[in-house]
Amino acid sequence: MIEKIIEYSARNRVIILMMFGLIIAWGVWSVYKTPVDAIPDLSDNQVIVFTDYPGRSPQVVEDQVTYPLAVNLQGLPMVRAVRASSAFGFSMIYVIFEDKADIYWARTRVLERLNYAASLLPPGVVPTLGPDGTGVGHVFWYTIEGKGYDLEQLRTLQDWFVRYQLNTVQGVAEVASIGGLVREYQIDLDPNKLFAYKIKVGTVMEAVKASNKDVGGRLIEQSDAEYLIRGRGYIKSKADLENIVIGADMRGTPIYLKNLGTVQMGGAIRRGLLEMNGEGEAVGGIVVMRYGENAKEVIDRVKVKIKDLEKGLPPGVKIMVSYDRSDLIQRAIDTLKTNLLEESVVVSLVILVFLLHFQSALVIVLTLPISVLIAFITMKLMGVSSNIMSLGGIAIAIGVLVDAGVIMVENCYRHLSEMPPEERAEKRLEVVITSAKQVGRAIFFSLAIIVLSFVPVFMLEGQEGKLFHPLAFTKTFSMMGSALIAITLVPVLMYYFMRGKMPPESSNPVSTFFIKLYSPVIRWVLVWKKTTIALNIVALLIAVPLFMR
Repeated sequence: MIEKIIEYSARNRVIILMMFGLIIAWGVWSVYKTPVDAIPDLSDNQVIVFTDYPGRSPQVVEDQVTYPLAVNLQGLPMVRAVRASSAFGFSMIYVIFEDKADIYWARTRVLERLNYAASLLPPGVVPTLGPDGTGVGHVFWYTIEGKGYDLEQLRTLQDWFVRYQLNTVQGVAEVASIGGLVREYQIDLDPNKLFAYKIKVGTVMEAVKASNKDVGGRLIEQSDAEYLIRGRGYIKSKADLENIVIGADMRGTPIYLKNLGTVQMGGAIRRGLLEMNGEGEAVGGIVVMRYGENAKEVIDRVKVKIKDLEKGLPPGVKIMVSYDRSDLIQRAIDTLKTNLLEESVVVSLVILVFLLHFQSALVIVLTLPISVLIAFITMKLMGVSSNIMSLGGIAIAIGVLVDAGVIMVENCYRHLSEMPPEERAEKRLEVVITSAKQVGRAIFFSLAIIVLSFVPVFMLEGQEGKLFHPLAFTKTFSMMGSALIAITLVPVLMYYFMRGKMPPESSNPVSTFFIKLYSPVIRWVLVWKKTTIALNIVALLIAVPLFMR
């Protein structure tokens, strides 16, 4: 079978070149379309349910919110585990699904169950789903800085302008605010005044709620025009709060909120802060990437959006980048480019030194990037992102990818160099086919055996599997591509490139030196076969206890 493929490829060179032309175009497209990130996503396939229950202790939150939700979410299909935690004022539930479950299918199932479970919660408590991001989705951090602006003003700018603008960027799941002070109206009631007026705290709360709303009325027609009637009651200033009527005394005199305490503007209670480089507190935001998006493209779009919205910031306010994952992503890509270039140069030098033939080196140099492109094609089809581990698999495989081509080129060169120049041109095609058939089967199956050696890696599960699967996939894909190229494209390239002056190997001083150096060794091991086998067994037995440590 292998011999037939080699002969067909060598005799139908145009078809093979057209086929690999399409593969190259497909590979280049896959390189640009494959999602790029710095590290593989090791987080669980999970959906987060967040429930806010202000002012309640963790035990109350656990009994009234966390427990009813967790019990009802356990019966969902493909759920592996349900983990929950209760804290002061809020509840967090992590619904972990099987890795094969689609994340948006999982979110839909959770949302359907919440529609029922919400009826079991206290009035006014509404559970919400967390963003459709992952544990490694924090791809971009920034801070908002400006001289003359306090933390409250910067946080207000972040919450009501910057955050909403960045949320519109394609691929962004959420922009979380961090640091600063959240501005709020604060009502400090005087217990003595409440007792004197015989007013309860609950009465004050209900009065404030009832006073902070607009109400609608009917229509009035006048002169063929309609006029809307509405009552405008939204609170817009501290004075509006102070003048809210809470009740009346025995003489019918209104009791205002300002008679029961003080109203002021201030920052909400904080349970954390953001510090920048030890220089003091700061205000910032975290951009969370949506599940399955291209991290580098999302970061680039966020940077463009930041440049646009900076025009609308107050004078002196700037958005400063504090964490940008695209730098790490670019370094990982540059590492692969460097390895490809270095490997191409090394292979070319080795072939030039041992064969003294530049055209033969071109055969190997041209096949190396095509093997990498085939790996990217399969990565795109399998949904494997470009990250440190997947690109590392390609980098590890680069040294093996050239082996098949080197062996085939060297064997063909030896056959052609031993022929007279006038006979070489006439029988070039037959020599290429014959020499490729001699080593083609051995090359193909040697690469197949190396591919099979990575099968145990695919058996890993959980976080170990998510970490090492990209490396195993890309190394396997690139070597499969190398095996395919060795029996199809390499014979075609050898026919076109291996021409010109081809001195025999015996005239090469480098090859002659290493042959003389190796000949006594091979003769000795062939004469002392049992001794050679015994020495290898002893070396293996010595290595076993060292490996078991």
